[in-house]
Amino acid sequence: MSHGKGLSRRDFIKTAGAMGSGSLLVGSRAFAQSGAPATETPGADAGEIPTRPFGKTGIRVSCLSLGGMFDIPSNQLLLKQAVRWGVTYWDTADCYEGGRSEAGFGQFFKKYPETRGKVFLVTKSDERNPEGMTKLLQQSLERLNTDYIDLYFIHGTRSIKELNNDTRAWVEKAKKEGKIKLFGFSTHSNMEECMLGAAGLGWIDGIMMTYNFRIMHSDRMKAAVDACVKAGIGLTAMKTQGGGSVRMDSEAELALAGRFLKMGFTDKQAKLKAVWENPDIASICSQMPSLTVLMSNVAAALNRDKLSAPDLELLNRYALETSSGYCAGCADLCESAIDCRVPVGDVMRHLMYFHSYGERDRAREFFAGLDRDVKDRLREMDFKQAENKCPNHVRIGRLMKEASTLLA
Repeated sequence: MSHGKGLSRRDFIKTAGAMGSGSLLVGSRAFAQSGAPATETPGADAGEIPTRPFGKTGIRVSCLSLGGMFDIPSNQLLLKQAVRWGVTYWDTADCYEGGRSEAGFGQFFKKYPETRGKVFLVTKSDERNPEGMTKLLQQSLERLNTDYIDLYFIHGTRSIKELNNDTRAWVEKAKKEGKIKLFGFSTHSNMEECMLGAAGLGWIDGIMMTYNFRIMHSDRMKAAVDACVKAGIGLTAMKTQGGGSVRMDSEAELALAGRFLKMGFTDKQAKLKAVWENPDIASICSQMPSLTVLMSNVAAALNRDKLSAPDLELLNRYALETSSGYCAGCADLCESAIDCRVPVGDVMRHLMYFHSYGERDRAREFFAGLDRDVKDRLREMDFKQAENKCPNHVRIGRLMKEASTLLA
């Protein structure tokens, strides 16, 4: 039976099978429509993913967001299919792919202008001062071929002190001029402190933070999420895979993969579903550079079967057992223990890009941009004090030396 646009249920499953059942949730379970959380609204098309409210903004967004950190100009068909399946929250930044990401979205909107109103469009500024933000916003509007941005982020905020009264005045002016509708920030480091601070400001509409089944169970993150919910801030989760693919030398990871594979999920889909279990998370931002990945994530989003209590407990136990191999983003703790400035959090994040996402060029470009004295410290410093501060007992010194070798 056809649903008017996109693929029918039968065609989707048939195509999914042809593209590789190992990466997809196959069978009719992927389209079960019963048991959807009250906060979700399935699309009119049976092949569209649900939407959720974005904080108290009055806007609903797709629960799956397309992360734009890949070659968007060469993947126009993927964008068209994303719209058909209801993946209409699109995320990019002024710096992604040297500006090609924004230009690629703009290319699509120029060819299909009717889709602009369907897309909740997010881009980010690497500038913090009003003059720089004004310049980058205008550049983004031109690249994206649009008159407005739905949600404008400060990119990679590490401290809430980066947002001041000048920032607020700039936001109010940009909103009044109709250039942005909502404002907020993304954060990879010190997320909880940034979120708690934002909840007290009263003028932050949205936050995108590192959030996955390893982090979501911590008391600090729970408190930060609760504060943002009370403040009406829309929350988007990123880095939901929490370290990448299943390791074959870990009994905990093998147990996770084996259990969910029997249920019809891949381990990656199970990690997405664990985050979606929290109705306060409006959307998951996922980099989906191929139709295979897009279809896999859409299939997981369409499935309404909730993870059981034992399943969630398994994820929680797995998170605890493997925490020593994962940076939780609290860089203020470890970096404060080091006498001289070394960007421990940024180095570990780019190691993750290198190992888990295959973005080796990006990781090496970051490392090449570090000062020579910083590179020397990474190789030579004793990071014991930083390791003692780490709540996950990450072997920071070993990872810093690994980065010096792999990323050089």
